Amino acid sequence: MKKETKRTIRLLGRILFVLYIMALAYFLFLSEDYGRNAMVNLEYHYNLVPFKEIHRFWVYRAQVGFWVAFYNLAGNVIGFLPFGFILPVMHRDMKHFWLVVLLGFGLSLLVETLQLVLKVGCFDVDDLMLNTLGAAMGYLLFALCDKIRRVHHEKV
Repeated sequence: MKKETKRTIRLLGRILFVLYIMALAYFLFLSEDYGRNAMVNLEYHYNLVPFKEIHRFWVYRAQVGFWVAFYNLAGNVIGFLPFGFILPVMHRDMKHFWLVVLLGFGLSLLVETLQLVLKVGCFDVDDLMLNTLGAAMGYLLFALCDKIRRVHHEKV
């Protein structure tokens, strides 16, 4: 791939990353549709028991409804897929799986901590695990797309 093309792709990756972070911040801290109202919630909420909320949503999926369980479980994974995918696109040094996963964990820890401190959500260790899984899956999707691109480029 030409250097100019790589620069353009990295620039587009950076633009997409900024838009992604803005959207993530909106949905995690500001959107009232997801129960984010700091003025009403005056208590700290947290879960430090791994798999507690995942298990609860699975067991009570019929009672809480499919979409509530889906948003809580799959939404945490899907929300961090772009992080794992875009990060290696925009930075050459981010082509290492464990580095991207560690940074995904770090971003998730920051988000969960801010939600606790700002009282706009719940610090949930399950969310931390699901978000990190999403970043890992995003990286694997990037690696698959990169492999397909390389194979296709060799054939041309």
